[in-house]
Formats: sequence, structure tokens, C-alpha cells
Amino acid sequence: MTRLPRPNPQSNIQNRTILLRCFGYLRPYAPLMVGAYVALLLISALNVATPQLLRLIVDRGIARGDLTFLGWAVLGVIGLTLLSGVCTFFQGRWTEDASQHVAYDLRNAIHRKLSDLSFAYHDQAETGELLSRAIQDVERIRFLTGRATLYLVSGVVTFIATTVIMLTMNFRLTLLAMMTAPLLFLQAYAFSRRIRPLWLALQEQMAVLTTRLEQNLRGMRIVKGFAQEPAETARFEAENRIWFDLAAASARLRAINAPLMELITNVGAIFIIWYGGRLVVQDSLTLGELVAFTAYMGQLARPVRMMGRVIPAIVQAITCGERIFAILDAESEVQEAPDAVVLPPVRGHVRLEDVSFAYFGRHTVLRHVTLEAAPGQIVALLGATGSGKSTIINLIPRFYDVTAGRVTVDGHDVRDVTLNSLREQIGIVLQETTLFADTIRANIAFGCPEATEDEIVAAARAAQAHDFILEMPQGYATYVGERGATLSGGQKQRVAIARALLKDPRILILDDAMASVDTETERLIQLALARLMQGRTSFVIAQRLSTVRLADQILVLEKGRVAARGTHAELLRTSGLYVEIYQRQLRPQESLQNI
Repeated sequence: MTRLPRPNPQSNIQNRTILLRCFGYLRPYAPLMVGAYVALLLISALNVATPQLLRLIVDRGIARGDLTFLGWAVLGVIGLTLLSGVCTFFQGRWTEDASQHVAYDLRNAIHRKLSDLSFAYHDQAETGELLSRAIQDVERIRFLTGRATLYLVSGVVTFIATTVIMLTMNFRLTLLAMMTAPLLFLQAYAFSRRIRPLWLALQEQMAVLTTRLEQNLRGMRIVKGFAQEPAETARFEAENRIWFDLAAASARLRAINAPLMELITNVGAIFIIWYGGRLVVQDSLTLGELVAFTAYMGQLARPVRMMGRVIPAIVQAITCGERIFAILDAESEVQEAPDAVVLPPVRGHVRLEDVSFAYFGRHTVLRHVTLEAAPGQIVALLGATGSGKSTIINLIPRFYDVTAGRVTVDGHDVRDVTLNSLREQIGIVLQETTLFADTIRANIAFGCPEATEDEIVAAARAAQAHDFILEMPQGYATYVGERGATLSGGQKQRVAIARALLKDPRILILDDAMASVDTETERLIQLALARLMQGRTSFVIAQRLSTVRLADQILVLEKGRVAARGTHAELLRTSGLYVEIYQRQLRPQESLQNI
């Protein structure tokens, strides 16, 4: 399985475009963000006012001994601090609320997109990587659109407001304080350039780790069955070591960046104290002004320190945005036509007209296949692995689009009707039975959530599942494990058949639906299916003699072509390939049934 396309740090996608697209998800929550930024402006104004009160406390309250003013000024500082705390509370709450909505919308958008993308996309995608993008990458964008941007705007507003106040107090002292600013911005720029490729590699490696863990958990029975625990542990540790090394390199960069920026800031503060102290001694500056100036210098240092958090957040968000938008911008190979019509209730007349198909446009698996199934007919597909049986049944519900030719249902080209209206009239039991970690009832009713209890039980009875369900601890309310792990293969297959039958479809697709049931269960299911297939067009990938004998039409496929067609009796007389399959695969079953 190939990986998803990797974002390139040097791609033509402009960082600004990615950021603007991320912030576009904030548009519905503009009132929250407006409130947050109004609170931010109030906080900035309060922060600018506080050092002025400190200046007055020193120069008037302390230097002149005005205790009354000192008391009121101290109360003023306390009041400003309390008001700033209230504003900070609402600012944080509104920002977090808006950014959580962004994450909520993004995850919904990713899920919708993944649901809409065709099988061709999922054939190439790795589940672990998709999980990494939908969870971890979205969280990075949530932080960007929330607190990271707030820190950035707060820093810019504080920097500008503080600089203006400092310039009005002492122009030369302010210029001295600004001497370190170019060094700070240069260091921030250099850090961002070096950290971004590391963050991209980290996110990609986390996707690899997630994929490795997900595959091991899903295949734990195979791992244990083949005694491969040490080997799989070693593989995981190797991938984990790569992630650790990348994380360590990132941590080293951040460990260097933070104290270096702190050092540059402190050097500027030292110059302020040295030169400002001289001015106080020369009576060119009051002690209160120096205290206020030092406080403002501390306020300037805070935005600089924030940059140490904001720059990595922006870098990460750009990287994560590329990865997320690579999913959201993916084009499905199966798309509804703009003028697609709703398929009316069908009789089940299915035709494949000179159909060819190639996976990803390269691997040809069907060549000029023509097939017609009249309403109510049972069509059995036989052939070796890779002959094209599963591909044919995947083309009918339009899981893939034909490369050439066309597929029609009651004369409607499946590409001209809406996907939902087509698939709602098709019942499917795939070769790999998939059940959800939910109750048996919910799994049977998956395609018909409005079904009544009587209808669910009737479907289960028809699929010969009712009796074993009643033997379960909580009957139909029994929870099955992930992918139905707590049920046997035959039980899972019967639940899947019941799920398909509950839809009461006009077209029924059974992809080797008898592969996991014993002979007695197969006999019972065949009796039910024989009754339920009446009036339905059924396509069955057949591996059992009993299935073949039920068929009105058998297609024998070889290397993507129809090598023979007819009934069981006809093919025994006319097709050497069918006779070979019969002797090798089907006749031994006949012998077993006669024992």
C-alpha cells in the first residue's frame, strides 16, 4: 500500500494562502473573536497604564511622602490588575470556544470528505496516517486559530503601544532599548526556517507510528498466531526511534532558541538600567520614570518570549494545513454528475456493455466484458483469483468507474444517477465481513436505521442468525467487539447477510457470502436465499457447488475476460475451463455432501 502524497516544505503553495484558509474556518464565529480581541485591547490598555501608576507611586507617593496618594495609587494598581484578570478570563474563554469550533468543523469536513472519496483513494491511503491528520494536525490548527494568534496579536499591540509610550517618555533611552529588536527578529526568522522541516518530518513520522500501531492492533491475532511479537515490537521501536531523534533535534533547537532570545532581551534591559541610572543621577530622568521604563521593558520582553511559542505554532500549522487540505482537496475518481438524476425504483435489469477496467489507470483487470442480468436472475461469477470477479460486482454500485464501456441499471447509466439512489437499491455482503463495535441489532439495522424490531428479527431469521443471537448474553442488544471480533466467521457472515436482506433490495450482491459457514449453516442459508432471491437480481461470487446450481447464468472469467457462460449443465458440456474448475473445486464438495 502506498502512502498519501506528502506535502513539500518548498511547494508552490504559499504559506499565506494556507494560513488564510485556516482562518477562514473562524468566519462563522466572528462575534466570539471580536469579543476576544476587544478584551485583548482592554488588557493592553491596562498594561500600558499600570507602569504609569508605578511612576506616580515612586515620584509622588514615595519621593514626596504623600501617603494618601500612595494608598489610592496602590488600590488603583490592584483595581487595574483585577480588571485585567476579568478581561483575560473572557478573552481566553471566547478564543478557546471559537478555536474548538474550528477543530469541530475541520474534523467533520475531513470525515465527510473521506466518506465521499471513492475506493480508489482508500486503496492507497493508510488508516493510521488519516487518523494522524484528522486528530493531531487538526489540533495544531486549533491552537493556531486560538491562543497562538491571540498571543501574536497581543504581542504586536503591546509592542506598539509600549514603544509609543516609551518614546514620549525618553526618546534616546527608547532607541537604546530598540537596539536589540533587530537581533530578536533575526533570531526568530532563523529559528522558523530551521524548525519547519523538522516539524513536517515529525508529523509524517507520527503518522507512520500511528499506522504501525493501528495495523498491529488490528492484526493482533495474526501477530500472536505467527509468534511475531518480538519482530513487530522491533519494527515499532525502530520507527519510534526515528520519531524520538526528530523530536530531540526539535527540542535542541527550541532549547537554544528560548534562552538566546532571553539573553538578547536581558542585554537590552541591562543597557536600560545602566544608561537610565546615569540619567537619574544627572537629574535628566526621575526614579519613577526609570521604574516605569523598566516595567515597559519587561512588557516588551513578554511578546518576544511569546514569539518562541507562536513561531513554532505557525510553522506547525502551515505544515498541518498542507496535510489536511491535501485530503480536503483530493478529487474522487467517482463523482456525481452535476445533472445526475434520482434513480427511480428499479426492477433489477443490469447490463455491462463492453466494459473494461484498470485500477489507477494502469492495472487492467477487465477486458471487454459484456453481461446482461434480467430482473430476478441469479448470476454466479467463477474464476481464479485476480480474474475480475470482485471488480464486476464493485462496478455495479459504482464503487469504481469503468475505464471503457458502461454499466446500466434498468437502462440508466450508473454515472447519470445519484450515488445514494443507486446504492439504496443494492444489498451487499462483501467478502471481508465488516461489523461495527456496536450491538447486533445496530449492525443489522445499519442500512435501515428506521427498521422496527420485528423487521430486524425477520431479517435475522431469514439469514439463519436469530437462534444464535438469542443465545448471546443480551440477545440483539449484545455488543460485538471491533470488526465483530467476538463472533465466529459464520456468525459474522450471517449478521452481514441479515443487514443486506433488511434493505429489501432489488439487486443483491454476495461476494463469496458462504465462505465462512459450515455445511449445515450453508444449507439453511441457501434455503433462505433461494426464497429471498426470488424477484431480485442477484450476483454471487461462487465458491460452493450449491450456489452454482442455483444460478440462472454462470460467467467463467479468465484474465479479465468472459471465457464461458451458461448454466451448470450447459457449461459441463461446452466449457473445458468450467469442467476443470468443477473437477478441482466443486466436485469434491459434491462428494462430501453425499457422505
